[in-house]
Amino acid sequence: MLPDPSLFISDLDGTLLDSATTLSRYSRDTLNTLIDQGLLFTVASARSIASMRHVLAGLRLCLPVVEVNGAFVSDLAVGRHYVVHELHRDILPGLWQLIARSGHMPFISTYDGNADRCYYRDITNGGMAWYVRNRKLNQDPRMRYLHDLERGLEEQVVSLRVIGTGPEMEKLADEMSQPFAGRIQTQCFENLPSPGWHWLTIQDAGATKEAGIRYVQRMKGLEDRRLVVFGDEKNDLGMFKLADEALAVANALPDLKERATGIIDSNEEDGVAKYIRHSWYGTRE
Repeated sequence: MLPDPSLFISDLDGTLLDSATTLSRYSRDTLNTLIDQGLLFTVASARSIASMRHVLAGLRLCLPVVEVNGAFVSDLAVGRHYVVHELHRDILPGLWQLIARSGHMPFISTYDGNADRCYYRDITNGGMAWYVRNRKLNQDPRMRYLHDLERGLEEQVVSLRVIGTGPEMEKLADEMSQPFAGRIQTQCFENLPSPGWHWLTIQDAGATKEAGIRYVQRMKGLEDRRLVVFGDEKNDLGMFKLADEALAVANALPDLKERATGIIDSNEEDGVAKYIRHSWYGTRE
């Protein structure tokens, strides 16, 4: 029998990666074996290419990846961006003022036409310190200290990330929702490796995982393929709605599980790789 012709797309943190944010040897080897046999597989993540390369080292992806929650669709191997969704320049001053008024400083992720950058200045809490330390540990080439941080807004800004307590970030997201309705999207969630600290990410309204997936489908002529996705968090909801089959790992948020077509083993149990392997060989035996 023929291999499963479906297009499989997985989230990374909390889904394909374990709690130590690593890709297990089992998952890597299983996916590589199937990719070599023709499996159509890629990832859609809030991570950047630089971070993906670190955690996915050794995984032989052939399809473009959806990164920064859909801000980019990119070639993981060479770093080329096929799609760049930037925040419109006319709303950046207003967003900056709201963030500054809240007493926080954002991380500004940009693309200058040649390279990605992530600018920062004052590190005012433990969550921000964890973010910078983690990125430097992973040798993220985007990280740049910028004394006049507002100058970072002069480039193509693809996301603003603010880190603080949950109530602070929820309040800031609410303050942005009315004046920028329909022009931005926000994601607010706790960063589990640094408990107690929440990340608020602000991006263009069109920068979504599902939009990135549609681009990959069109680019590679895969619109007619059955779409199977895997996730665990709120930012996976859009691609769950898009997919023919949407699988939540056992450790996923309850709200996402309610929208899933099925529940699979947790990220600690290699749920994604096991499911794909079963689906692949199940159609061939």
